Amino acid sequence: MSKHKIFSLPVRVYFQDTDAGGVVYHANYVNFMERARTEWLREHIYSHMDMMNKLGVMFVVRSIKLDYLKPAFLDDLVNVTAQIKEIGRSRVTLDQTILRGEEVLTEGEVHLVCVDVKTFKPVSVPEVLRNQWKD
Repeated sequence: MSKHKIFSLPVRVYFQDTDAGGVVYHANYVNFMERARTEWLREHIYSHMDMMNKLGVMFVVRSIKLDYLKPAFLDDLVNVTAQIKEIGRSRVTLDQTILRGEEVLTEGEVHLVCVDVKTFKPVSVPEVLRNQWKD
């Protein structure tokens, strides 16, 4: 288990998130996780635009592994979590979970790579972010 703080974002399931049967379409779990990562970054001082404009870097998704355990349905209120699992030189690995109450619906591991905004080549994760993520 990671020592890093768990960030949680409540997300309501809307009609646009579901198929004709009212079940969340599988690709939308990725969208929910992206929203949680965006708000997690914002909580750590930097929005995506701030990182690009002030630090000259951005994070891109390298890979995602998802396990769909149970479905979410129209009008559900789910919590989408993001927690740092590991920080490398240019890579950040996050554990993400989607829960309905205490019930785990989806588990994921996301590998992000820090890249230069102009070249899209991997660069070191800025120290200011590493310092923010120590807790």
